[in-house]
Amino acid sequence: MSYQAIETPFQFRYCCWFCGEPAASHLDFPQPGNIVLDCPHPPLSLNTCAECYHLAARCKVTSIWQVREQVKRLLFQRYQKDLAIGINWTEQELANSEFAGGNFAGFQRSAWMMFEIAKARVNFCGWALILGGINIEDLKCKESEPFQFDGIEFPSINDAVIHYAKTFDLDKAFFLQVTDILGQEKFSQAVRFCRLLVGSTPNERKAALKQLRSNLNGYPI
Repeated sequence: MSYQAIETPFQFRYCCWFCGEPAASHLDFPQPGNIVLDCPHPPLSLNTCAECYHLAARCKVTSIWQVREQVKRLLFQRYQKDLAIGINWTEQELANSEFAGGNFAGFQRSAWMMFEIAKARVNFCGWALILGGINIEDLKCKESEPFQFDGIEFPSINDAVIHYAKTFDLDKAFFLQVTDILGQEKFSQAVRFCRLLVGSTPNERKAALKQLRSNLNGYPI
């Protein structure tokens, strides 16, 4: 199989196409030995860091865009705790915390940097796929639409629900139901509503959903 290297802008010549970190290798897609009958683009090669390379190698999909989506999803899972720092803290709050000199002094020094690195990686969108002077982005076929919230781009609304459910120990199924009722544009309200019912019983959640549906505009959330 003959692979074409995608054209890389000068400023990204040493960057991973998936996350923007320094590249350590390159990924060929479809992977050598794998037959992808319905791949919508020519075989290609692109720069990748070691971590994203290993994540991408696990993906059994038909296009490089689907690989990117799954790699992003795996990065979210791997760095969920680091991304949660930005939900639970602000940079100023960490700077003013009383962790200095205690058991959490290391956390105070590095936490915000860890959050910013993780955020930059999951938000990185790569550059246009150009092969032989032809932009093949028009062939993109994503499994789901990305969802942006609080400065972070999630692969999908469902990934955002999973992330916030883990961060705040929310019931995932209940969170999804609330999000369906309120809509994506009221995601922050859905988070607050579900946090009010942490530890609630199934019957309490059922009653809350019924009340939310019947009195959506006036419900105090």
